Amino acid sequence: KQWYQRRVAITAGILRYITTAVVISKRRGTVIKELIKVLQQETYKDPITEFVESLYVNFDFDEAQAKLKECTTVIENDFFIVGCLEEFTENARLIISEIFCRIHQRIEIDMLADNLNMEPAEAEKWVVNMIRLAHLDAKIDSKNGYVVMGGTQVPVYQKLIDKTKDLHLKANSCCQKIDKRLTLGI
Repeated sequence: KQWYQRRVAITAGILRYITTAVVISKRRGTVIKELIKVLQQETYKDPITEFVESLYVNFDFDEAQAKLKECTTVIENDFFIVGCLEEFTENARLIISEIFCRIHQRIEIDMLADNLNMEPAEAEKWVVNMIRLAHLDAKIDSKNGYVVMGGTQVPVYQKLIDKTKDLHLKANSCCQKIDKRLTLGI
């Protein structure tokens, strides 16, 4: 982490490439959290870094759409990442729609298509793919043109009971293994 921060301080422009790599990556997880921390501390800004900030910090989808269009121009003119344009755009759309779907319970496919600069039929296919890839609990109501996010949450007390059962089973398994080793003299 310190190496990363020193490296970024030396060449702030490299943030564009790091941010591009994170957006393209299928496994963003904790990396995106670290990147956001760095982006908030740095003064360097360009459409690619601003795109990530608009989504993960401001949750401003209109700004993210505008920045995505600017990102296309920036990437087309950047020798080092021009080959990633299609993959970047595809993953950026996936990130936008994934965050949008996690926030809203019911989304019109036409509105989502407008936000993603797609035709409604293409957007519906896109949503099916996103639901599959992001493991979202959602259903598509093609008849009415909606995506309905699943709201069935497991109650907290049920989670606690399940975890307690798991711990009990694991503890019993460990005890049995210890007893077995003691009886065998290992």
